[in-house]
Amino acid sequence: MSGKVVAGKAVPRGKFPHVKVAGGFAFVSGTSSRRPDNTIAGAQVDEFGTTSLDIREQTRAVIENIGDILRSVGADLSDLVQVTTYLVNMNDFGGYNEVYGQYFDATGPTRTTVAVHQLPHPHLLIEIQAVALLPPEEQR
Repeated sequence: MSGKVVAGKAVPRGKFPHVKVAGGFAFVSGTSSRRPDNTIAGAQVDEFGTTSLDIREQTRAVIENIGDILRSVGADLSDLVQVTTYLVNMNDFGGYNEVYGQYFDATGPTRTTVAVHQLPHPHLLIEIQAVALLPPEEQR
Protein backbone atom coordinates (compact mmCIF):
# COMPACT_ATOMS: atom_id res chain seq x y z
CA MET A 1 0.00 0.00 0.00
CA SER A 2 1.26 3.45 -0.79
CA GLY A 3 -0.10 6.92 -0.10
CA LYS A 4 0.85 9.91 -2.18
CA VAL A 5 0.60 13.67 -1.94
CA VAL A 6 0.57 14.87 -5.56
CA ALA A 7 2.93 17.68 -6.55
CA GLY A 8 1.17 20.69 -8.06
CA LYS A 9 -2.08 20.10 -6.16
CA ALA A 10 -3.32 21.90 -3.05
CA VAL A 11 -1.58 20.46 0.00
CA PRO A 12 -3.98 18.44 2.19
CA ARG A 13 -5.20 20.33 5.26
CA GLY A 14 -4.26 17.43 7.51
CA LYS A 15 -2.02 14.39 7.67
CA PHE A 16 -3.45 12.31 4.81
CA PRO A 17 -2.55 11.62 1.16
CA HIS A 18 -4.38 12.74 -1.95
CA VAL A 19 -4.49 9.10 -3.04
CA LYS A 20 -3.71 5.68 -1.61
CA VAL A 21 -3.13 2.62 -3.78
CA ALA A 22 -4.12 -0.76 -2.34
CA GLY A 23 -5.31 -4.06 -3.78
CA GLY A 24 -5.42 -2.80 -7.37
CA PHE A 25 -7.50 0.24 -6.48
CA ALA A 26 -6.75 3.96 -6.09
CA PHE A 27 -8.63 5.58 -3.21
CA VAL A 28 -8.84 9.35 -3.68
CA SER A 29 -9.33 11.44 -0.54
CA GLY A 30 -12.09 14.03 -0.48
CA THR A 31 -11.10 16.57 -3.13
CA SER A 32 -12.26 20.16 -3.49
CA SER A 33 -11.76 23.00 -5.95
CA ARG A 34 -8.91 24.43 -3.84
CA ARG A 35 -5.90 25.41 -5.92
CA PRO A 36 -2.22 25.00 -4.92
CA ASP A 37 -2.11 28.69 -3.84
CA ASN A 38 -5.13 28.05 -1.55
CA THR A 39 -7.52 30.10 -3.65
CA ILE A 40 -10.75 28.33 -4.58
CA ALA A 41 -11.98 27.87 -8.14
CA GLY A 42 -15.57 29.06 -8.37
CA ALA A 43 -15.28 31.51 -5.46
CA GLN A 44 -14.97 35.25 -6.02
CA VAL A 45 -14.97 38.03 -3.46
CA ASP A 46 -15.36 41.58 -4.78
CA GLU A 47 -13.89 44.79 -3.35
CA PHE A 48 -16.94 45.17 -1.08
CA GLY A 49 -16.56 41.67 0.36
CA THR A 50 -19.53 40.27 -1.55
CA THR A 51 -18.94 36.58 -2.20
CA SER A 52 -20.04 34.81 -5.38
CA LEU A 53 -19.88 30.99 -5.42
CA ASP A 54 -20.34 28.94 -8.61
CA ILE A 55 -21.24 25.25 -8.22
CA ARG A 56 -20.57 24.54 -11.89
CA GLU A 57 -17.05 25.96 -11.81
CA GLN A 58 -16.32 24.24 -8.51
CA THR A 59 -17.62 20.88 -9.78
CA ARG A 60 -15.50 21.14 -12.93
CA ALA A 61 -12.39 21.99 -10.87
CA VAL A 62 -13.01 19.10 -8.45
CA ILE A 63 -13.37 16.57 -11.27
CA GLU A 64 -10.26 17.92 -13.02
CA ASN A 65 -8.32 17.73 -9.72
CA ILE A 66 -9.40 14.10 -9.30
CA GLY A 67 -8.29 13.39 -12.88
CA ASP A 68 -4.84 14.86 -12.14
CA ILE A 69 -4.56 12.84 -8.93
CA LEU A 70 -5.52 9.63 -10.75
CA ARG A 71 -3.01 10.28 -13.54
CA SER A 72 -0.28 10.47 -10.88
CA VAL A 73 -0.87 6.75 -10.18
CA GLY A 74 -1.40 5.64 -13.79
CA ALA A 75 -5.18 5.88 -13.96
CA ASP A 76 -7.73 8.41 -15.23
CA LEU A 77 -11.38 9.38 -14.85
CA SER A 78 -12.52 6.45 -17.01
CA ASP A 79 -11.13 4.09 -14.33
CA LEU A 80 -13.43 5.43 -11.61
CA VAL A 81 -15.77 2.83 -10.15
CA GLN A 82 -17.35 4.80 -7.30
CA VAL A 83 -17.72 8.43 -6.20
CA THR A 84 -19.28 10.02 -3.16
CA THR A 85 -20.16 13.68 -3.48
CA TYR A 86 -20.72 16.01 -0.56
CA LEU A 87 -22.79 19.15 -1.27
CA VAL A 88 -23.28 21.91 1.28
CA ASN A 89 -26.64 22.77 -0.30
CA MET A 90 -28.87 20.37 -2.26
CA ASN A 91 -30.14 23.38 -4.19
CA ASP A 92 -26.79 23.09 -6.03
CA PHE A 93 -27.60 19.55 -7.18
CA GLY A 94 -28.81 20.66 -10.63
CA GLY A 95 -25.65 22.61 -11.49
CA TYR A 96 -23.43 19.86 -10.09
CA ASN A 97 -25.34 17.17 -12.00
CA GLU A 98 -25.12 19.18 -15.23
CA VAL A 99 -21.32 19.41 -15.08
CA TYR A 100 -20.94 15.83 -13.82
CA GLY A 101 -22.83 14.70 -16.94
CA GLN A 102 -20.21 16.37 -19.15
CA TYR A 103 -17.64 13.91 -17.78
CA PHE A 104 -19.66 10.73 -17.13
CA ASP A 105 -22.68 8.88 -18.47
CA ALA A 106 -24.77 5.98 -17.18
CA THR A 107 -21.81 3.60 -17.74
CA GLY A 108 -19.58 5.67 -15.44
CA PRO A 109 -18.87 5.17 -11.76
CA THR A 110 -21.55 4.44 -9.20
CA ARG A 111 -22.45 7.59 -7.32
CA THR A 112 -23.85 8.75 -4.04
CA THR A 113 -24.58 12.41 -3.31
CA VAL A 114 -25.24 13.64 0.20
CA ALA A 115 -25.80 17.00 1.84
CA VAL A 116 -23.40 18.04 4.58
CA HIS A 117 -23.58 20.86 7.08
CA GLN A 118 -20.27 22.39 5.96
CA LEU A 119 -16.88 21.72 4.37
CA PRO A 120 -13.42 22.84 5.61
CA HIS A 121 -13.74 26.34 4.06
CA PRO A 122 -16.90 28.49 3.87
CA HIS A 123 -16.39 29.06 0.12
CA LEU A 124 -16.41 25.34 -0.70
CA LEU A 125 -19.72 24.08 -2.06
CA ILE A 126 -18.62 20.56 -3.04
CA GLU A 127 -16.14 17.82 -2.24
CA ILE A 128 -15.82 14.45 -3.98
CA GLN A 129 -14.22 11.24 -2.72
CA ALA A 130 -13.52 8.53 -5.32
CA VAL A 131 -12.33 4.99 -5.95
CA ALA A 132 -10.73 3.84 -9.22
CA LEU A 133 -9.74 0.39 -10.45
CA LEU A 134 -6.13 0.67 -11.59
CA PRO A 135 -5.37 -0.52 -15.11
CA PRO A 136 -2.99 -3.50 -15.34
CA GLU A 137 0.69 -2.52 -14.91
CA GLU A 138 1.43 -2.95 -18.63
CA GLN A 139 -1.27 -0.37 -19.52
CA ARG A 140 -0.06 2.35 -17.11
